[in-house]
Amino acid sequence: MAHWQLVREHRNVTLQTTALVHEAYLKLVDDSRVTRQGRAYFFAAAARAMRQVLVDAARRRGAAKRGGGVPLMTVDWEGERVDAYASELLDLNRALEDLGRRNPRHMQVVECRFFGGMSVEETAVALDVSARTIKADWALARAWLYRVLDRRDRE
Repeated sequence: MAHWQLVREHRNVTLQTTALVHEAYLKLVDDSRVTRQGRAYFFAAAARAMRQVLVDAARRRGAAKRGGGVPLMTVDWEGERVDAYASELLDLNRALEDLGRRNPRHMQVVECRFFGGMSVEETAVALDVSARTIKADWALARAWLYRVLDRRDRE
């Protein structure tokens, strides 16, 4: 799951797969609900943890970009692409938080499908709903996110 998520960053890798897995594991290791709920719940929790790790890394990148106490010396074109990806990830995270306030299950579906790379069936098991419900939620969530993110881009 971690490799699949990082592949999406193309060359804009801010974390290595192993580092992402370790960070996500640290978020899950003390959560007794994860071990009691079974495999599907674990993967949904792992998707959420990876989202949190990626967003935290994007926030750190943004803080470093704004100076982080070190004077800027040279232009780094590769770094600019990574910064752009980090900015997009933070925008997506803000939109997901808005979506979660409106419909928590839609946000969970996006976490499982987008961040976790889970199939419709795996997501349905993890969230204890039908695959048909997941398909409908996924379509609605994607449309809502597209509208919100497109509006933010235009602003």
